[in-house]
Amino acid sequence: MFDVLNEIGIIAQLSRSLLESRLGDGLTQHHFGALNHLVRLGDGRTPLQLARAFQVPKTSMSHTLAGLEKRGLIRMEPNPEDGRGKLIFLTDPGRELRDRAVNSITPDVAAMIPEFGNDEARAILPLLRKLRILLDESREVQN
Repeated sequence: MFDVLNEIGIIAQLSRSLLESRLGDGLTQHHFGALNHLVRLGDGRTPLQLARAFQVPKTSMSHTLAGLEKRGLIRMEPNPEDGRGKLIFLTDPGRELRDRAVNSITPDVAAMIPEFGNDEARAILPLLRKLRILLDESREVQN
């Protein structure tokens, strides 16, 4: 099992490097991850919700969000339920940057299909999801 997790870790490093080479402007996978999370799950998340989702300290997420806000990719609004808190919303440029990043990496992913194949990808996906769920449940027990 260690070897499986080690391979996944190496794959994560390689895919992060590929993604970051397409983002430009000093943006990182952390920036993209936050934008992608907001696209997938919707706007109006708090920094703490995002920090928990990414399993990083709130201060790290606040730093990531500050970089996105500085670039005009998100906007922060006061949380009406918590006067001290903020809610995070994607801007049109933020959504466009996320979409451009996905589109720019698509040819790289498509180039892998002849070597890896759609059938193999479909076959491994349920196993990877199962592993993710097990790791996620383990994380909840640890906290």
